[in-house]
Amino acid sequence: MLEVHISISRQQLSLVGGSKVVATYSISTALNGAGEQKNSGCTPRGKHYIRAKIGADLPLNAVFVGRRFTGEIYSSELARSFPKRDWILTRILWLSGCERGFNRLGNSDSMQRYIYIHGTPDSEPMGVARSHGCVRMRNSDMLELFDLVSCGTPVFIQE
Repeated sequence: MLEVHISISRQQLSLVGGSKVVATYSISTALNGAGEQKNSGCTPRGKHYIRAKIGADLPLNAVFVGRRFTGEIYSSELARSFPKRDWILTRILWLSGCERGFNRLGNSDSMQRYIYIHGTPDSEPMGVARSHGCVRMRNSDMLELFDLVSCGTPVFIQE
C-alpha cells in the first residue's frame, strides 16, 4: 500500500510503497510553520489520510473555490484580476486527521480546517514555506500524485 510522507523541514513530499520511495516532489507548506490549531495558518502534523479526491478529469490549472470548479483556468491575466486570491488549482486531496485531540476533532481538526494537498500557480516557489496551511505542489506533480493515490491513502506529516 502506498503512503504519503511530508517533511515540513525539507519541504518535500515522498510517495512510499513498502520500504521504497516511489516518487519525491518539492512542495510548499505553511509560512506560519507547523501547528494544529484552527485559524493558525499552520500545516498540521501527524497521521492523516486522504478523505476526498476532487477534480478528476478537469483541465490543468482548473481553479477551485470552496472545493468547487469555478469554470476558470488559471492565467496571469486572471491572477491580475484577483490579486488576493489563494489559488487552489488542478486537483485537491482533502486531508483528515487520525489523532483525536491532536489533528482530529475540536479546535485542531485538519478536515474542518480545510487542509489540502493541491496545485498552485507555477510562478509560486517550491521548497519554500509560503502557504496558508495547505501543502502546495506544482500542477504537473499534482496530476501525477492524484493518479497514484486513492481515498484512504495514509499521509504522515512531520517537521
